[in-house]
Amino acid sequence: MSAVFSREFMAYFRTPLGYVIVAAMFFFTGYYFFTFNIIGNTTNTSGMFSMLFSVVLFLVPVLTMRLLSEERRVKTDQTLLTSPVSRLGIVLSKYLAALCVYAVAVSGTLVMAMVLQVYAQPDWPVVLGNFTGLILLGMALIAICLFISSLTESQVIAAIGGFGASLLLVAMDALHVVAANRLLRTVLRHMSFNSRYSGFTVGVISLADVVFFASIAVCFVLLTVLVLERRRWS
Repeated sequence: MSAVFSREFMAYFRTPLGYVIVAAMFFFTGYYFFTFNIIGNTTNTSGMFSMLFSVVLFLVPVLTMRLLSEERRVKTDQTLLTSPVSRLGIVLSKYLAALCVYAVAVSGTLVMAMVLQVYAQPDWPVVLGNFTGLILLGMALIAICLFISSLTESQVIAAIGGFGASLLLVAMDALHVVAANRLLRTVLRHMSFNSRYSGFTVGVISLADVVFFASIAVCFVLLTVLVLERRRWS
């Protein structure tokens, strides 16, 4: 498992993809930090983290698009599937590699908080709550996009599928308002990533929200394992 993880993690930085993802995230983090904190003359980082929600939704599909689709395209998936590593080990290795790159990318938020520390006293519980929310959001989105990547051999289709899933997650807030059925409105409201994430932006770490994001991650990791198992026997 460690060999697969190392291979996947290093693959991000043998190509421009890993650098592009990290650079893009740092760019948007710096831009929102400058806009909300420097120009706004405040130590409250909630505005920066709120805006990063949308950025993460559209960067994660690019981060994950090659993880399993590329294996199918170059016909190395059969070699991987017949290796001593279990299907769960393969999926977890790829998932954790993407999650580590993502963690590096969002670490820029902590750098900005340290910059604030030089000149003023940021609200560290809020900063850490926001960072926890970003990590949990990434955990869930990476699992969803990894599952989509396992369904196709085209990186482009995997990326488009990930973007579609992200758009659906963004649309949930609007859908639950216009839904005619009361039960459907309730389900959509509770499934809304934005409403689940918003509590973290004010430093509130709710156990229900943590369990929600963790459950989504576990669910889609297991679905990806099932896809690999089915491919093995097909």
